[in-house]
Amino acid sequence: MFIDTHCHLSKKDYNDIDLVIKENIKVSINKMIISGCEIDSVDEAIEMTKKYDIVYATIGYHPDQASIIVDKDINNLENLLKSNEKILGIGEIGLDYHYDGIDKEKQKKLFEIQLKLAEKLDLPVIIHSRDASKDTIDILNKYKVKGIIHCFSGSLETANIYIKMGYKLGIGGVVTFKNSKLPDVIKNISLDNIVLETDSPYLTPDPYRGKINSSKYIPIIAEKISIIKNTTVEEVAKITTINCNDLFDFNR
Repeated sequence: MFIDTHCHLSKKDYNDIDLVIKENIKVSINKMIISGCEIDSVDEAIEMTKKYDIVYATIGYHPDQASIIVDKDINNLENLLKSNEKILGIGEIGLDYHYDGIDKEKQKKLFEIQLKLAEKLDLPVIIHSRDASKDTIDILNKYKVKGIIHCFSGSLETANIYIKMGYKLGIGGVVTFKNSKLPDVIKNISLDNIVLETDSPYLTPDPYRGKINSSKYIPIIAEKISIIKNTTVEEVAKITTINCNDLFDFNR
């Protein structure tokens, strides 16, 4: 019924991964797409896809890896993308200007290398963009790729730019936060442009904020969206699943 299009599933965050999977299935999560976005997490993500039927992955290098990624890492990424049918795309990749002292040029270079790879392999991308909307949009406009703007929390104007470019917006627990402006954005866009995500173990939705997040909370996010859009949870599940299936090839 539901697909979590972006989560992290690691032994360092969860004591019992088997239990996590069982809890997710119990609330009708039939697919989870986990993100292996650091050198150390890529192999673990692939392991998870082999162990659990409902687990798929995207792999790629997060912008905070920009200073350490070298050519052999990119070559390894390409080989892994070609050799594992449960790796559905490249991500999360992008730009993050939130912290002082970051090297923007290195981030841009790594971002573009991976976008070129996505274009070459005809794979969707998962985009991380924090405090970097203009540069993200300018760079994405240079490539013929499709994908998801992960953890979208921008303005309606920015949302419409991404939508016009053909991207889906990843909506997670932030939509349930009391101070969130996302409800106003979602109210003014079509469900056809939305996919569900948790970014677990982070960004747990209310009323569980402060606890470790999990894909089992996807129905809470769907319920909030259904209220905003004056529709049913079932309709949100149906349309967001269609949107996800349009992006990802689960039968590679």
